[in-house]
Amino acid sequence: MSDIVVAPVPPVHTHRVRSESPMVRACLIGIALAFLGVFLILPLTVVFLEAFANGWQAYIENILETDALAAIRLTLLVAIIAVPLNVIFGVAAAWAVAKFEFRGKNLLISLIDLPFSVSPVISGLVYVLLFGAQGYFGPWLKSHGVEIIFALSGIVLATLFVTFPFVARELIPHMQTLGNNDEEAALTLGASGWQTFVKITLPNVKWSLLYGVLLCNARAMGEFGAVAVVSGKIRGLTTTMPLHIEILFNEYMSAAAFAVASLLALLALVTLAVKTWLEWRFADEIAARSGH
Repeated sequence: MSDIVVAPVPPVHTHRVRSESPMVRACLIGIALAFLGVFLILPLTVVFLEAFANGWQAYIENILETDALAAIRLTLLVAIIAVPLNVIFGVAAAWAVAKFEFRGKNLLISLIDLPFSVSPVISGLVYVLLFGAQGYFGPWLKSHGVEIIFALSGIVLATLFVTFPFVARELIPHMQTLGNNDEEAALTLGASGWQTFVKITLPNVKWSLLYGVLLCNARAMGEFGAVAVVSGKIRGLTTTMPLHIEILFNEYMSAAAFAVASLLALLALVTLAVKTWLEWRFADEIAARSGH
């Protein structure tokens, strides 16, 4: 047998990727920091400075004022109702989209994204058209003693509409990436559908679920446009925190308005901190599963 001659492999010349010059990097970093400073840090600083402009005692009095407390309670109540309902819908929608093939799947995905493309004010007007006193269903609801517009139920409906994509949109790509192998293995070993969902699917998507819940809750507490249309802005009854802030500011009670606004700003900061932690934890879990 003749010897096999292997031709030498020519050396591969690698070119070092040249980075931008220090001057360019410094300019880009400076522009980014200046943008964040002007449009994020400066407004937040002004909110807290104005909130405490008259001292701690005035700040506490503005927070504990009767209408302010009513707005805080209503905001929390709406979030407590809307977020769990959106979690149920989001998990069900994500499970259907990621795990099954069915006719109308693309339509369902488009409907989930609908609140992202429709103005919240328009969605509020739609509810008024449907359930208002002169709406399609308003007279029938009124004759049966059901109040939707200018009531808690209308505020909850408007909040549900603008927030329901958040949980689903966080879960769908994650579930699609995971695939069906774990669920199929569990079913093969004799697990029921509910056991598979609770012990396999939910633990696999827990971080993306928490991330979606966090975003949904932040949007529910901070929603203004849709709630402003359906609430009627009845002070002390149907005013959430954003609506109460607008009323105080229009009445030239800026210190009280900024005091309540500081609570929403704190919510935004806490949301940002938890969001960063969840992203870090989620990235660590993906790296661990990949074996890195």
